[in-house]
Amino acid sequence: MDKALEMGKSSATGSFHLLIGVAGSTIIMSIGTLVLAALLPVEGVGLYGMALIPSSIINFFRDWGVNSALTQQIASLRAAGKESEIHDVMLSGIVFELISGALLSLVCFAIAWPLAWILSPANASDLSVYISIMSLSIFAGAVLAAAGGIFTGFERMKLNSLTQILQAVVKTSLGPFLVVVGFGVLGAVYATVSSFIAGAVVSGLLIYFMFYKPLRKCKVGKCDLKITLKPMLRYGLPLTVANIVVGVMPQVIVFSMAVFAGEWMMGNYYAASYFSVLLTFVSLPIATALFPVFSKINCEQEPQLVKTVFASSVKYTAVFLVPATMLLITLSGPIVNTLFPKEGILQSLFVANAAPKFPYAPLFLMLAVAVNLFVLFGNISLSTFQTGVGKTFQLMKQSVLSIAIGLPVAYVMIRYFYSLGGANTEASAFLAVVGGLIGMLISSTPGMVWGLYWIWKNYKAKADFVVSAKIFVASAVASLVTYAFISVISFASWLIMLIAGTFVFLLMYLASAPLLGAVNQMDIENFRTMFSGLGIISKLLSVPLLFMQKMCKNNVAKKAVVADRGAIAQNP
Repeated sequence: MDKALEMGKSSATGSFHLLIGVAGSTIIMSIGTLVLAALLPVEGVGLYGMALIPSSIINFFRDWGVNSALTQQIASLRAAGKESEIHDVMLSGIVFELISGALLSLVCFAIAWPLAWILSPANASDLSVYISIMSLSIFAGAVLAAAGGIFTGFERMKLNSLTQILQAVVKTSLGPFLVVVGFGVLGAVYATVSSFIAGAVVSGLLIYFMFYKPLRKCKVGKCDLKITLKPMLRYGLPLTVANIVVGVMPQVIVFSMAVFAGEWMMGNYYAASYFSVLLTFVSLPIATALFPVFSKINCEQEPQLVKTVFASSVKYTAVFLVPATMLLITLSGPIVNTLFPKEGILQSLFVANAAPKFPYAPLFLMLAVAVNLFVLFGNISLSTFQTGVGKTFQLMKQSVLSIAIGLPVAYVMIRYFYSLGGANTEASAFLAVVGGLIGMLISSTPGMVWGLYWIWKNYKAKADFVVSAKIFVASAVASLVTYAFISVISFASWLIMLIAGTFVFLLMYLASAPLLGAVNQMDIENFRTMFSGLGIISKLLSVPLLFMQKMCKNNVAKKAVVADRGAIAQNP
C-alpha cells in the first residue's frame, strides 16, 4: 500500500503539472472561443468546426502508436537505469513522426475539395480552402506528438504545460483579431494552424537542447533507425487501432452528423463541444500521469499492487470526474447561455433568461458529456493500464469490436433520427445530431465491457462498484438539489443561476460524498499525501478536504450512536 501511495503521490504531482497546462490552455482558449463565437454567425461556427474534421481524422492515422511507445520505452529505460539507450529511441520516434506527418499533410491537401463538397455543397469552395490550410496542422502535430511522448516519458509534465499554454495564447490572441479585420472563418483557421506551428517550433527546441543534445554527447556508434523502430512499432501498431476508435470514430460520426445537420445546427453542436472540453481538466491529466505509473508495475511479480493501484485509480478519478460531469449536465443551460447570449454578453449578465444564440447547445452538451460517467466502471484506468503494461494487442482487439459495432449503429441512429423530423428541416437536423450523440455513447461500450472482463480474468483487478455507486449517488443528489434550486430562481439572469448553482452543487457534493461513504477518512489522508507536493494548490485543497473530514467524523459518530442504541435495545 505504501508503494501504491507513493505512486499516487507521483501521479498527483504529474497530474497537477499537466492540469496547469490543460486548465490554463483551456481557459485561454475558452476566452478566444467565446470571442469567436460572438463575432462569427452560427453558420460560421459550424463551418469552422467542419474545417477541422478532416485533419483531425487523418491525424490519428499518422502516429501508429509511436507517441505512446516513446513514453513507455523512455520511462522503462529510465527505471532500468539504461539512459544511454534513450538517444536512439528519441531519434527514431521523431524521424518517424516527421515523415508520416509530411506525407499525410499532402494527403489531406489533395482530398480537400471532395470532402468539402460532401460536407457542405453550398459552401464547398470556401470549405475546401479551410481544409487545405488545416492540412499543415498534421505536420506540426507530428512534432507536438513526439514532444508530448518524450516529455511524459521523462516525467517533465511542466514542458507539456508550457507548449499547451503557448498554443492557446497564439490561437486566442490571433483568431479574434483576424476575424475582426475581415478574414472571418478564414481568420479562425489561420489562427488554429499558427498555434500548431508555434507549439511545434518551441517543442522541437526544448527536445533538442534539454534532452537530445545531452544524450548525444554520450552516444557511441550509429543509430539504426530500423532496428530501434521495430519494437516501438510492435508496441505501438495495436495502439493505432485503439486510437482510431478513441479519436477517429467520434470524428467520423461527427462527419456523418454534419452531412445531415448542416452548418447552423452544427454550430450549435460545436458550441456545446467547446464546454465538454472542460472535463479534460480532470480526465487528461490523470490518465496521462497514470501512464508512467502503470509502466513501472511488474504485473507478474506484484499482483496485489496491480489490484490496489487499479481500484484506487478508478475511485480517485471518479471522485473528481463524475461530479464534474454531473455539474455540466445540470447547469448546461446557464453555462451555454451565459457565455453565448444572442444579443450580447450584457444580456446574460442582467436579463432573466436572455435569448440564447445557440438554443440547442445545452441539450447537446448534456448528451456529449454523459460518456464520462463510464469512469465509474474504470474505462479511463483500463485503457491507460493496458497501454502502460504493454498489453496493446488486447486493447486493439477491444477497439476493433467497438468500431465494428459502433460505426454502423451510430450511422443508423443518425439516419433514423433524421427521418423522424419529416418535412421539418430544422427538426430533422436537430434529431440527426441527437442520434449521433446517442450513437457515440453506445459505440464506446462494447470494447469497455470486454476490457473490464479481461482485466478481471487476468489480474483480478476491478473497480470497487459499491464505491462507484456511492460516488454516483452523491453526485446525483447534488445534481437534483441544484436543479431544484435553479428552477426556483429561474427569474434571475443566466449568470446568477450559474454562480449560485455551482456553489450549491459543490456544497452538496462535498457534504453528501462523506455521508454516503463515497469518501472516507483514509481517502482524505491519502489525498493530502498525494497532493502534498503541489505547493499552494495543496493549501487550497485543504479547505474542502477539511470540510469533508469533518463530515466523515460526524458520520462515524452517528453510526457509533446508532450501534450503541442497538446494543442497548438487545441487552436492556
